[in-house]
Amino acid sequence: MQKKISSLPFAGTPEQEAELRRVIEENKHDSSNLMGVMQKAQDIYGYLPIEVQQIIADGMGVPLEKEYGVSTFYAQFALSPKGKYNISVCLGTACYVKGAGDIFDKLSEKLGIGADECTPDGKFSLTACRCIGACGLAPVLTVNEDVYGRLTVDDVDDILAKYAE
Repeated sequence: MQKKISSLPFAGTPEQEAELRRVIEENKHDSSNLMGVMQKAQDIYGYLPIEVQQIIADGMGVPLEKEYGVSTFYAQFALSPKGKYNISVCLGTACYVKGAGDIFDKLSEKLGIGADECTPDGKFSLTACRCIGACGLAPVLTVNEDVYGRLTVDDVDDILAKYAE
């Protein structure tokens, strides 16, 4: 699954950039530290927007293409911000055969966003995962740390209503 780049405007703060530049300064002598710097950057910003990737590439002395390649190859890196409520729908085999794809589609329609996107108000983000280890409850989704199982598309409105206020 190809990662989507956020369509929301970048809203980093000067404090975040200063912290990132400090991390880069400590690691710029060794380009093998690139992934560690990227992990810290994601901790600082919550995701890796292209503006942050450019700062990292410039500071670490690596081509932006290399940094971007790492950020898109490894699942741990997000190119879009996460919402206050991150909804993750399991699309592993057990969940998928029991209708998780339809649940994902309903959430996408209700929220007006696709996979790896965030609503413009920053309230919800939507992701798909492969397995959360709750196959006996299939189909399953999580909202942050809350787990919902044995779902149908009819459950989507009630789940969203719990977090809408």
